[in-house]
Amino acid sequence: MNMSPGVIWLIAGAALALSVFVFFPNGGLAGRWKRWRQAVQRQQVEDALKYLFNELQEGRSVSSDAIGGALQLSGRAVLALVGRMQAQGLLEQSGRSWSLTPPGQRLALQVVRAHRLWERYLADEARMPLAEIHGVAHQREHGMTLAEVNALDAALGHPVSDPHGDPIPSAQGSLRQPANASFNLTDLAPGRRGKITHLEDEPPAAYAQLLAGGLQVGKVITVLETAPGKLVLTDGENELVIARPIAANVFLEPVEEPAAKTAGSIPLSELPGRALAEVVELDERCQGFTRRRFLDLGLTPGTRIFPELDNAFKEPRAYRVRGTLIALRKEQAAQVWVKPLDQTY
Repeated sequence: MNMSPGVIWLIAGAALALSVFVFFPNGGLAGRWKRWRQAVQRQQVEDALKYLFNELQEGRSVSSDAIGGALQLSGRAVLALVGRMQAQGLLEQSGRSWSLTPPGQRLALQVVRAHRLWERYLADEARMPLAEIHGVAHQREHGMTLAEVNALDAALGHPVSDPHGDPIPSAQGSLRQPANASFNLTDLAPGRRGKITHLEDEPPAAYAQLLAGGLQVGKVITVLETAPGKLVLTDGENELVIARPIAANVFLEPVEEPAAKTAGSIPLSELPGRALAEVVELDERCQGFTRRRFLDLGLTPGTRIFPELDNAFKEPRAYRVRGTLIALRKEQAAQVWVKPLDQTY
């Protein structure tokens, strides 16, 4: 049988491509497919670890069906996943429920820590809308080594909580315990105040409603009125009507009257010109790189500070700190609490 030169070249090309795929597995298509498959499997393991950690923290048991539902995997895929995790020493089974082994607990904490640190970075430094940070952090948390997570933690100044109020595990794997017991917003009686410590970010629609109402971790709110289906709140400036099912996603800690931070102190942004003040503290909302920069600038308790130059466009405003002139935008100065002194300069 005679073949044309074109057919011969076509067969030769196909043979060459096949040889690259088969005989050069690390650099050819086979290598790429293998690395992609490993990345997918690692992400599934890390997602399962994070899901198990969160559920077990809430005291709930976790079955294979629950893992499959959370990760949107078929029954066959879940069996393969838990089999790999068992082989890696990350899971152990008791009846129909799964729990984490000590190595699994450590790796789960590393993934949770990476996720919450990324959320802190995206909210504070990238200025990403809070409704979007969860999805982006989920993409970036995967594949990070312990050294990379530690470096991110150090760069952010070792924050203790994410923007939702969830504690960030330390490098030693411990979780910060809140100083005060938290309670649900639906339990707050009319006329009582509380400081928001946590906002549930699931489901996303409910979380979006909380953000649209201006609620955020660290804000002090007062319940004005309660009804069977709703609550009326105020933050001292605005009123918000919120449905009870949505309010159930808000957790607070009690606030003493008057709030210790605000007694005799004001945000630096409200300090009038030619007034001398003393730094009291940085706001709890000031986290990450911003907090570290403020501390490096000398904005520590007891430091004297005063406005020196006004901007024709109002921002930024110049302040004199430790003999150095610094410029702060209004939103930055609002995160520095100061006590005005009875003197001008």
